[in-house]
Amino acid sequence: MLPPFDYFTYRRIRNQKQKEREVRFATLPAPYHLRIGAQDLKIINQPIEELVHDIQDSTVSPLDVLRTYGKVAKRAQERTNCITELLLPEAEAWLESEINLKGPLAGIPVSLKDSVHVKGFDTSVGYAGFTGKPALEDGPMVRLLKDAGAVPYAKTALPITLLSFESANGLWGRCRNPHSPGYSPGGSTGGEGALLAQGGRIGIGSDVAGSVRVPAAWSGIYSLRCSTGRWPKGGVSTSMPGQEGVPSVFSPMARTLDDLTYFTRAIINMEPWKYEHSVHPIAWRNELESEAQSKPLRIGLMSSDGVVPPTPAIERALATTVAALTKAGHSVSEIATPPDADPFTGLNLASQLLNADGCHHFNANLKSFEPSDPGAMQLSSIAHLPRPLRYLYYLFVRYIRRDKVSAALIRDFGPKSAAQLWTITAQREAFRAAWHKWWDAAPRQYDFILCPVNATPALPHEAMHDAVSSCGYTFLWNLLDYSAGVLPVGHVDPIRDALVAPYKTILKRLGCDHGIARGAWKHYDSVKMAGLPTAVQVVGRRWQEEQVLGYMAVVEKALTEYRDPQTGESCRYALLEID
Repeated sequence: MLPPFDYFTYRRIRNQKQKEREVRFATLPAPYHLRIGAQDLKIINQPIEELVHDIQDSTVSPLDVLRTYGKVAKRAQERTNCITELLLPEAEAWLESEINLKGPLAGIPVSLKDSVHVKGFDTSVGYAGFTGKPALEDGPMVRLLKDAGAVPYAKTALPITLLSFESANGLWGRCRNPHSPGYSPGGSTGGEGALLAQGGRIGIGSDVAGSVRVPAAWSGIYSLRCSTGRWPKGGVSTSMPGQEGVPSVFSPMARTLDDLTYFTRAIINMEPWKYEHSVHPIAWRNELESEAQSKPLRIGLMSSDGVVPPTPAIERALATTVAALTKAGHSVSEIATPPDADPFTGLNLASQLLNADGCHHFNANLKSFEPSDPGAMQLSSIAHLPRPLRYLYYLFVRYIRRDKVSAALIRDFGPKSAAQLWTITAQREAFRAAWHKWWDAAPRQYDFILCPVNATPALPHEAMHDAVSSCGYTFLWNLLDYSAGVLPVGHVDPIRDALVAPYKTILKRLGCDHGIARGAWKHYDSVKMAGLPTAVQVVGRRWQEEQVLGYMAVVEKALTEYRDPQTGESCRYALLEID
């Protein structure tokens, strides 16, 4: 249908899909409508390995486990609007016919980002135009999960473009942060973050610039960004098919580190390269996971990416982690990144690669007046400027506003020819080579790099209009294809994390008074953000998932044993209480 008349098609589809979801929840069997009881709480909090054992020896029924997580999903949906497609009735049938209850994930419910193909269900990715086309077969990840014994039970919210730390779209509505409804749960895998924080067990998302790590940090859970080739990538829908300049990777998320580690190990031990052609045949290396936890570590600290300095709450979380690791006997020292491959150069390069199509693909499937993401709209407005006008805008920002950082991103942003894309891809490889050489050079040889996940805790809804480019702490490692994990540290304190001066004054003192930093810091308010989670990021090298999980265990142990000098309390993160 020609625009603008397809706006009415969008509205009809939106209303239909939301009504279908409402009916599916309302017509669930009676057990799903009961309150979460003591037995449910035992299942939710039981370590995953023990739960699998109890299911396999028939101490616990897999149907009871599924119904526990159905209750969790129902309550989470009411509070945060985190579910898109509810799979529960079908999941009960799968338990009888398709789930291998002898596998390493026997009976474990797993939620999936909306972009994953599940037979019989739409993969809308938030676009009205992608509905009414249910998948004809399970994707490789879903087949692998069922063979491992896992039970897919829900698909979860994301932003319509997949390029946002929000998780909202016109089709399904806005997903809310489980700690504070006025704030984002992160994106683009924000629905997973919200569900897992409220009692979910395991989730699978994708990450192209921080999309499993920022939701983990903003919702208070754990995640692991895997390197390309260790996890299946087929059997999904995306807003940017064919984009490989900064490849998207599917990766795990979990409510606890124990769950994250067990699940990741189980999936790799299922030999995923037999399910999907892009997976490298790299078996799980137990010795690397154990070795990471058996010695004093040399840790490189990247306290700032030099573009957007961490806000006080994130700075305190990082300082607390450093103090805990130091007290535990590990060595932590500030790093100086490669001079020819600094984080801002990486941000600029990654931005060009990711949007080399001039933002065409993620806009192409929007119907007339179908809402888009505010950050993606900012990117599109720049990319769609005719080249002479974009250059004039660059000159205005560079010499009138005197913002050379934002100007540099604007100057190089826009559609690329094949020849230009080849040139930028060569620059990416040179950038990666510089980091490889840097990390190997004595006396560095760090075991891992510790850094923020984002400069801020969770931001309020619509903040991506201003903070869309504040993604350097995660985007850098996507460009390098490094393994990176996220674990929660604490919560925003309204007094201890307050700004000591107006944010623009602080940014001037730090030499970061430019549009990218101001766009993130303008939304920081420790009083309004009180109670939101804070987190840190543990970064290893390529294909070091085993080591990164081991390093995360070291960090969590150090934080558990460390006492806050001001309060005398353990710094172990308190999960969101399940009632």
